[in-house]
Amino acid sequence: MSLAEAIARFNAGDFYGCHDVLEELWHEALSAERPLYQGLLQIAVGLHHEQNANLRGAALLLADGLQRLRPYDEETAGFNLEALRPVIRQRLTQIQRALAQGETVPWAPLPLLRGV
Repeated sequence: MSLAEAIARFNAGDFYGCHDVLEELWHEALSAERPLYQGLLQIAVGLHHEQNANLRGAALLLADGLQRLRPYDEETAGFNLEALRPVIRQRLTQIQRALAQGETVPWAPLPLLRGV
């Protein structure tokens, strides 16, 4: 499994499949990269939860994933995080608002994970 495969699955909306690839990469990663892979993995699973209308699970994992990505530069380990973070923050805000107001999440384009 490769980084390119994880990115392709993420961008195709196969967030659980992306999770599987990232999990393998996470197990093989150096200790300094492990939180990066874990953060991306949490974001992928959060989006998977959103697809399945589990908004509480989505909000929790998206927030945790963003927190884990916080210490990393814009371009780290083959990912363009600056392209991803604002989209995930916006999605998290929409999910939190929907939970607070008892509404559904408005449709929004899926975020793209970009390689560098």
